[in-house]
Amino acid sequence: QVQLVESGGGLVQPGGSLRLSCAASGSIFSITVMGWYRQAPGKQRELVATITSGGSTNYADSVKGRFTISRDNAKNTVYLQMNGLKPEDTAAYYCKTYARTIGNMSLRDYWGQGTQVTVSS
Repeated sequence: QVQLVESGGGLVQPGGSLRLSCAASGSIFSITVMGWYRQAPGKQRELVATITSGGSTNYADSVKGRFTISRDNAKNTVYLQMNGLKPEDTAAYYCKTYARTIGNMSLRDYWGQGTQVTVSS
């Protein structure tokens, strides 16, 4: 069992910045990919950014140049620095990780509960 705790969401004005954090805990054996997804009302959940254990990153075209994903492997934590926020960035942001646990070595995905980001004037 892996638990993901997200934090850092809130209300910001257009052009503002937020930094999201997601800390993984539990009987973790290893974590491979960590990432962020978002879902706006009435829309499908979409990939925002991912980062591998080796530091390779991928971003959705809509956030390239504005968002930066990073991770602290020692803390099992992934971050999403969001700059130049736009109203269309408004969504619930979800942390996701692929991991193996002690007692169950099968690789599977785990999701956080989400943190709300609202960009509005």
